Amino acid sequence: MEGLIVELAKRGYTPSMIGMILRDQYGVPLTKLVIDKKITQVLKERGLAPKIPEDLANLIRRATTIRRHLEEHPKDMFSRRGLQLVESKIHRLVKYYKREGVLPPDFQYKPEKIIIIP
Repeated sequence: MEGLIVELAKRGYTPSMIGMILRDQYGVPLTKLVIDKKITQVLKERGLAPKIPEDLANLIRRATTIRRHLEEHPKDMFSRRGLQLVESKIHRLVKYYKREGVLPPDFQYKPEKIIIIP
């Protein structure tokens, strides 16, 4: 099972995609029940874990998309409010991951500097 997880990670799949593949194609509902480890734990042991947690990376990607939209449509106040909400979630997650030791203590979310390409 661990070999399959590592192989899928090397192909470029994210941990959530690996979980969906294992569920749909191999009939494994939870890896924790089979190997007593989560997918991200297996990837950390092998050095294949993403640097930024997946949920945080997805929020950053969403904020980048909204910023691009606001550059073209600066008067779209609904999107501006959406950007505020997304960035609030990002700041809360960063604070949580720093506290838990997942992110380094000097990590800061700066929208101008962080670019995550899908």
